Amino acid sequence: MLEFVFLFMIVVAGTGGELCVSRAMKVVGEVHDFRPAALIRFVFRTIRVGWMWMGISMMTLAFFSLLAMLSIENVSFVVPVTALSYAAGAVGAMLFLHERISPQRWLGVFIVCIGVTLVWLSRR
Repeated sequence: MLEFVFLFMIVVAGTGGELCVSRAMKVVGEVHDFRPAALIRFVFRTIRVGWMWMGISMMTLAFFSLLAMLSIENVSFVVPVTALSYAAGAVGAMLFLHERISPQRWLGVFIVCIGVTLVWLSRR
Protein backbone atom coordinates (compact mmCIF):
# COMPACT_ATOMS: atom_id res chain seq x y z
CA MET A 1 0.00 0.00 0.00
CA LEU A 2 2.85 2.38 0.82
CA GLU A 3 4.29 1.81 -2.66
CA PHE A 4 1.01 2.93 -4.18
CA VAL A 5 1.00 6.14 -2.10
CA PHE A 6 4.58 6.96 -3.11
CA LEU A 7 3.88 6.14 -6.77
CA PHE A 8 0.84 8.39 -6.69
CA MET A 9 2.91 11.24 -5.21
CA ILE A 10 5.69 10.76 -7.76
CA VAL A 11 3.33 10.75 -10.73
CA VAL A 12 0.90 13.44 -9.60
CA ALA A 13 3.35 15.84 -7.95
CA GLY A 14 6.07 15.30 -10.56
CA THR A 15 3.78 15.75 -13.52
CA GLY A 16 1.92 18.60 -11.85
CA GLY A 17 5.23 20.31 -11.24
CA GLU A 18 6.29 19.91 -14.85
CA LEU A 19 2.96 21.33 -16.02
CA CYS A 20 3.31 24.31 -13.68
CA VAL A 21 6.86 25.02 -14.85
CA SER A 22 5.69 24.74 -18.46
CA ARG A 23 2.91 27.23 -17.78
CA ALA A 24 5.42 29.58 -16.11
CA MET A 25 7.71 29.39 -19.12
CA LYS A 26 4.83 30.22 -21.45
CA VAL A 27 4.24 33.34 -19.33
CA VAL A 28 7.92 34.33 -19.35
CA GLY A 29 8.55 33.49 -23.01
CA GLU A 30 11.46 32.09 -24.94
CA VAL A 31 15.12 32.84 -24.41
CA HIS A 32 16.45 34.69 -27.45
CA ASP A 33 19.51 36.39 -26.02
CA PHE A 34 22.14 34.17 -24.43
CA ARG A 35 24.47 36.85 -23.17
CA PRO A 36 25.05 36.59 -19.39
CA ALA A 37 23.23 39.83 -18.54
CA ALA A 38 20.20 38.79 -20.60
CA LEU A 39 20.14 35.35 -18.99
CA ILE A 40 20.24 36.92 -15.53
CA ARG A 41 17.28 39.17 -16.44
CA PHE A 42 15.47 36.10 -17.75
CA VAL A 43 16.05 34.24 -14.47
CA PHE A 44 14.76 37.21 -12.46
CA ARG A 45 11.64 37.37 -14.65
CA THR A 46 11.15 33.65 -14.16
CA ILE A 47 11.41 33.67 -10.37
CA ARG A 48 8.64 36.28 -10.17
CA VAL A 49 6.11 33.89 -11.73
CA GLY A 50 4.06 31.99 -9.14
CA TRP A 51 3.62 28.96 -11.38
CA MET A 52 7.39 28.43 -11.30
CA TRP A 53 7.47 28.21 -7.50
CA MET A 54 4.46 25.92 -7.43
CA GLY A 55 6.13 23.68 -9.99
CA ILE A 56 9.43 23.58 -8.12
CA SER A 57 7.60 22.74 -4.88
CA MET A 58 5.66 19.92 -6.50
CA MET A 59 8.75 18.49 -8.18
CA THR A 60 10.57 18.59 -4.83
CA LEU A 61 7.76 16.59 -3.25
CA ALA A 62 7.95 14.09 -6.13
CA PHE A 63 11.72 13.79 -5.72
CA PHE A 64 11.51 12.96 -2.03
CA SER A 65 8.68 10.51 -2.73
CA LEU A 66 10.96 8.85 -5.29
CA LEU A 67 13.71 8.58 -2.70
CA ALA A 68 11.27 7.03 -0.24
CA MET A 69 10.01 4.55 -2.81
CA LEU A 70 13.57 3.60 -3.76
CA SER A 71 14.26 2.87 -0.12
CA ILE A 72 11.56 0.18 -0.02
CA GLU A 73 11.49 -1.16 -3.61
CA ASN A 74 14.02 -2.25 -6.24
CA VAL A 75 15.03 0.27 -8.87
CA SER A 76 14.05 -2.28 -11.55
CA PHE A 77 10.49 -1.87 -10.31
CA VAL A 78 10.45 1.83 -9.41
CA VAL A 79 11.78 3.29 -12.65
CA PRO A 80 9.36 1.47 -14.97
CA VAL A 81 6.23 2.13 -12.89
CA THR A 82 7.02 5.84 -12.56
CA ALA A 83 6.68 5.96 -16.35
CA LEU A 84 2.99 6.51 -15.61
CA SER A 85 4.01 10.15 -15.46
CA TYR A 86 4.10 10.07 -19.28
CA ALA A 87 0.39 9.28 -19.34
CA ALA A 88 -0.34 11.88 -16.67
CA GLY A 89 1.73 14.41 -18.61
CA ALA A 90 -0.24 13.87 -21.80
CA VAL A 91 -3.58 14.17 -20.01
CA GLY A 92 -2.39 17.21 -18.05
CA ALA A 93 -1.02 18.90 -21.17
CA MET A 94 -4.35 18.42 -22.88
CA LEU A 95 -6.49 19.63 -19.96
CA PHE A 96 -4.27 22.20 -18.24
CA LEU A 97 -2.18 23.59 -21.09
CA HIS A 98 -4.76 23.00 -23.85
CA GLU A 99 -2.25 21.20 -26.06
CA ARG A 100 -3.37 19.04 -28.93
CA ILE A 101 -2.17 15.45 -28.52
CA SER A 102 -1.87 13.48 -31.75
CA PRO A 103 -3.25 9.93 -32.07
CA GLN A 104 0.32 8.64 -32.39
CA ARG A 105 1.20 10.15 -29.01
CA TRP A 106 -1.91 8.62 -27.43
CA LEU A 107 -0.86 5.26 -28.86
CA GLY A 108 2.57 5.71 -27.30
CA VAL A 109 0.99 6.58 -23.95
CA PHE A 110 -1.21 3.49 -24.19
CA ILE A 111 1.84 1.29 -24.87
CA VAL A 112 3.65 2.79 -21.87
CA CYS A 113 0.61 2.05 -19.70
CA ILE A 114 0.62 -1.56 -20.84
CA GLY A 115 4.31 -1.81 -19.92
CA VAL A 116 3.70 -0.28 -16.50
CA THR A 117 0.87 -2.74 -15.90
CA LEU A 118 3.11 -5.68 -16.79
CA VAL A 119 5.84 -4.48 -14.43
CA TRP A 120 3.33 -3.86 -11.62
CA LEU A 121 1.82 -7.35 -12.05
CA SER A 122 5.28 -8.94 -12.03
CA ARG A 123 5.91 -7.59 -8.54
CA ARG A 124 6.86 -10.37 -6.11
